[in-house]
Amino acid sequence: MTDQQPDVPDEPAVLTEPAVLAELARDIDRVCRLEGEFVVRSGAVVPEYFDKYLFESDPVLLRRVAEAMVRLVPDDTDLLGGLELGGVPIATMMSSLTGLPALFVRKAPKAYGTRRLAEGADVDGRRITLVEDIVTTGGAVRDATAVLREQGATVEVVVCTIDRSEPGANRLHELGLQTRSVLTRADLDRARTA
Repeated sequence: MTDQQPDVPDEPAVLTEPAVLAELARDIDRVCRLEGEFVVRSGAVVPEYFDKYLFESDPVLLRRVAEAMVRLVPDDTDLLGGLELGGVPIATMMSSLTGLPALFVRKAPKAYGTRRLAEGADVDGRRITLVEDIVTTGGAVRDATAVLREQGATVEVVVCTIDRSEPGANRLHELGLQTRSVLTRADLDRARTA
C-alpha cells in the first residue's frame, strides 16, 4: 500500500432526493430534538439538546437512515466500519441491507483479549468505508482512519447520517477522505421550521 491518497472534492457529497430527505430530516428532528434543561460537554446549560441515540434506537427510523446511507457506499467497499458508539448500529443495519460485513471500530484498542481497535474481519488489504452517525469536527474519523491505514486498510470514504460541521470545519479531505452525508445541520434546521 502506498501513502498516496486519491484526490477528493473539498465539499461533502450529499444524497439528493429533496422530498424523501426533507421527510427524513423532519422525522429525525422531531424524534431527537429535546427541549428542557441540559448540561452539555462544556458545562453550559442549554434549553435544547439533540439526542442522536433516539433515532439510532428506533428500528424503523434506523432502517430508513441506513437505506439512505447504503446509496452513498462506494461499489468497491469490502467492509463497513461502524465507529463507536453511534456508527455501530447504523453499520449493522447497513450490513444487513447490503450483505457487506460490518467492522466495529473502537475509540481505543481494548486492553485485554485481542487488543484490537477494530473488531470483526481482518482489515489488511481491505477497502473500508467508515460509518458514522454525526460528523462535527471529524476527530473520531481521523483517529480511526490513521490506525486502520497503519494496519494496511484502504480508507477513502466516510458516510454519515448528519454532517453537522461548520463551513470549513470538516477537514477530512486533507487526509484524502471524502465525507458523504445523508443530511446536514441546515437540513435539520429547515425541517424544524417547515
